[in-house]
Amino acid sequence: MASPTVTTGKKQSDKRPLRIPKPPLAIRRLGAWVVEVSLLAATGVVPFQLGEYTRVHFTSEQVPLNPVLVSTSEAIAQTLAQPVTSRERQVSPLTNLFWSAALATPILLASWQLFLLSATGQTSPKRWFGVRVIAASGEHPGIVRAFVREAIGRWGLPVGTAYVIWRYSGAFPNLEILAGVVGVFLLVEALSGPLNRHGRAMHDRLADTYVVSEQLGAIAPDDSTTEAIVLTPESISRRRSLWNWMRQHPGMTLLMVSVAGITAVLGTFVGTQIYIQSQESLREFRRRNDQVYLQLVDKLNPDSPQAFSERREAIIALGTIDDPRALQFLVDLLLQENSLKNIDAVQQALFSSGPVALPYLQRANQALLNDIAAIKPGSNRQQQKILQLRLRATKQAIAKILNIYSSQTHDADLSRTHLGKTSDPMPFTLMLDQTDLSGINFRGAILSNASFKYSRFYGAGADDRLGTFDDRIVDLSGANLQDSNLSGAVLQNLDIIRTNLIRAKLNQANLKGARLNGANLSSAQLIGASLEKAVLENAKLAGVDLDEANLEWANLSGARMVQVKAVAAKFKFADLSKTEWQGADLSGADLSNTKLENADLNGAMLTGANMSNAVLQNVSLRNADLTLVDFRGATLTEVDFKGAIFADPKMSVEEISQEREFLKKAPAGSTAALLSGVDFTNAKNLDANQLSYICSKGAIHPQCTL
Repeated sequence: MASPTVTTGKKQSDKRPLRIPKPPLAIRRLGAWVVEVSLLAATGVVPFQLGEYTRVHFTSEQVPLNPVLVSTSEAIAQTLAQPVTSRERQVSPLTNLFWSAALATPILLASWQLFLLSATGQTSPKRWFGVRVIAASGEHPGIVRAFVREAIGRWGLPVGTAYVIWRYSGAFPNLEILAGVVGVFLLVEALSGPLNRHGRAMHDRLADTYVVSEQLGAIAPDDSTTEAIVLTPESISRRRSLWNWMRQHPGMTLLMVSVAGITAVLGTFVGTQIYIQSQESLREFRRRNDQVYLQLVDKLNPDSPQAFSERREAIIALGTIDDPRALQFLVDLLLQENSLKNIDAVQQALFSSGPVALPYLQRANQALLNDIAAIKPGSNRQQQKILQLRLRATKQAIAKILNIYSSQTHDADLSRTHLGKTSDPMPFTLMLDQTDLSGINFRGAILSNASFKYSRFYGAGADDRLGTFDDRIVDLSGANLQDSNLSGAVLQNLDIIRTNLIRAKLNQANLKGARLNGANLSSAQLIGASLEKAVLENAKLAGVDLDEANLEWANLSGARMVQVKAVAAKFKFADLSKTEWQGADLSGADLSNTKLENADLNGAMLTGANMSNAVLQNVSLRNADLTLVDFRGATLTEVDFKGAIFADPKMSVEEISQEREFLKKAPAGSTAALLSGVDFTNAKNLDANQLSYICSKGAIHPQCTL
């Protein structure tokens, strides 16, 4: 290819006007690129942050999240291997508007700038910095060349290569490492320009473009001896093409075409024969299956003179046939059988069918529930007993399948299924201890008195990695788990919204990041449970045992915590605003850095609690036991201390020291240090004895100077 023609201007007279030197072309290119990226990022970040603000502060009216946003967020989460978020997709209308703008605006801006680049050789920032992109012919790039240069060369190849390396290396799914690898590849791509003698980066060479100074038309960095460099298309070499090669090699072309044709014919023939044979085999299999199915169904005909044992064998045999008709027939038979032995036989047959029987069992379970509800109490007791026996059979079959085939039931839908405890006429209790139940939908199911000790409700998906998009997460929203045993169970990141957990046992359970909004945990046991970053907004926890539980960074706003027992529990950085703690035992609890706005702690026992750096605004501590409470750094605004006890007058100094060591929560040093420097100026209802005590311990109050 001929080199571009270079035209050099003649020297001007010594009286030419003084020009202010421009920055080098490389610096201007970098500046234009930074502005382009900044504008694109700003058009997405600003409306997204506005949407986040409205989501938090405008909660009165809720509407479904835009489906396009849902699909986009799921696609991004899947690409970046991010965990599944809450299924509650209700936001304010303003949030929908701002987030939709955050998605659409960057796309529109990028499209407009790409069009400008193709039509004029300049984006808006490139025009501001005096930079232009041209083709080798000196013309504007055009839409195809501009797309190849920007979308593929500048961003697609570097980011795509970095993603592949990250995805199939040990760094997956760490996003910090991905960001670092992407940054390195973009930097290498950008630095490839200065290393080229014409200043052409890899994306310029891929799209066959040049970056020039708008006024001087120079390809290379600015040169004081060169005023113009013009690219001319006078000598463009003939490009190689497949058609030219075929014309030059007719014999080889004919041979290749012949071989390809024969191969295609033979492949079509062989493929057709294989397909015909497979279809014939499938038809034969179905024909034999139909014969077996019809023979078994004929044996179950009410008019058939078959003995009970043969009828039972036929029922169980139906469960081994790979035919959906057999499953539907068994379910219909279950809904009609009156004999306990036949009902048990049908239950055994459905269990033998494996996980494929779960949808049929779920529908039968719900149908029986409706039939039982339709019968008036006290009437037709025999019919009620038969229906209860049939319902128990569905429960037994489902329980056995979940227990035996736990690795194959991750996508099962058991929503609104009744699996709760029954005692009449035949007892049933769901026992699924140490079972992998991850991914099952239990939304609205009845699971009362069930045992799930050390079972897993949250597990890794196909990539065998926790914390990624395909994690298997159980939905327990609206379920009834009253009196159930979930001790040691893995319930991490679950939706347990508005769930009934009254008197449930959750000792040592893992509830990290779980969403328990509006859940009822009254009288439940959560001794030593992990609830870090869990959401319990407006949850009911009256009488709950939270001894030594970890609720750091949890959100308990509006929760009812009356009579809670939370000795040595951890609430560090938790949101406890608008909570009710009347009569709660928080002895030795860590409440440091918590948000306690508008909380009610009347009569609470806080002996040895750590409330350092907590925000107590409009809090009621009436009649609370505040012995050895650490208030250092706490903000006390409009706090009501009427009747509060700062020190037990019956305790000696030695007893106080022993109590502090036992609780292991009071900081080292004398008891005076716990109130030293604490500002009680805005506190309410401090009596003379309380003022005398806090002043003697170094607290701040206007009357302490009197």
